[in-house]
Amino acid sequence: MLRTFTDQMGHRLSITFPPKRIVSLVPSQTELLSTLGLESEVVGITKFCVHPVEWLQHKTIIGGTKNFRFDVIEALQPDLIIGNKEENYEEGIRLLQEKYPVWMSDIVSMNDAMDMIQGIGEITGKAAEASHILQSIQQSFEILKSFSGQSILYFIWRNPWMVAGNGTFIHEMLERLTLRNIAPSPRYPELTDENIRQLKPDYIFLSSEPYPFQEKHIAELKQLSPSSEIILVDGEMFSWYGSRLALAPHYFNSLNTLLR
Repeated sequence: MLRTFTDQMGHRLSITFPPKRIVSLVPSQTELLSTLGLESEVVGITKFCVHPVEWLQHKTIIGGTKNFRFDVIEALQPDLIIGNKEENYEEGIRLLQEKYPVWMSDIVSMNDAMDMIQGIGEITGKAAEASHILQSIQQSFEILKSFSGQSILYFIWRNPWMVAGNGTFIHEMLERLTLRNIAPSPRYPELTDENIRQLKPDYIFLSSEPYPFQEKHIAELKQLSPSSEIILVDGEMFSWYGSRLALAPHYFNSLNTLLR
C-alpha cells in the first residue's frame, strides 16, 4: 500500500507502507527505532549508532552521519531512510532524496522531539508504540528538579572551545533545568580563554560528546574560571532527542544532588 507523509522539513514522500527496509542516519533516532520494536526492519545504521550496542554487531554500517557510503546504502535497497537536518549533511541527503524516500527531522525544542517521535511512529506503522513512548517521557519530566537559575556554559568542543547556545536542543534541556545559559551567541559559538574568564559561569558542564572531555580538562578550565563548579556530563542525556529522553530527568536529578 502506497502512503504519503510529510517530514519535519516540509518534504512530502511516498512509501510502500509499512516500510520493511529502513536505514537510520542518526544515533538517537536509531535508538528510537529499536524502542519502537523495529529490529527486523532496520537494515542499516551509522558507525555512531551505539544504542542498542548489539546492532553495531549485526546491522550494516553505512558510514558516518556526515559521510555516507552510497554504494553500501544502494546494496541495502532501503524503502525508507531517516535523517536529521543538523546531524547529517545537506549534499548527502540531497543525493539520497534523488533515489529513495527520506524522512527528515528538524529538532530544536522538546515539542520538535515529541513530534518527531510521533512522526516516525506513524511512518513506520508503530503509532501506538510511539504514543506509549511519549507518555513515558512526559511522566518522566514531571519529576524534574530545578537548578534555581544559576548561570552555565555547556562545552561541546576543545581547540577551539565551543559551547551550546540558544537555538539548540541542548539549550532547551538547560532551560528545562532552569539553568541560565550564558553562551554569547546562538548555535555553537567559539570562545577564547578570555571570553571564559569574563563570563564566570556558576557551572561548567563538559559533555562526553562530540568531544570526549575527561578529568584533565576540568583542571584546564578551572584555571580560566576558578569560581565555576565544573563537572563531566553524559552528552547523550542532553542531546539525544529520541526515546532516551525518558531516562534524562532521572539523570538530571542525580546531577542536581552533586552540585552546590
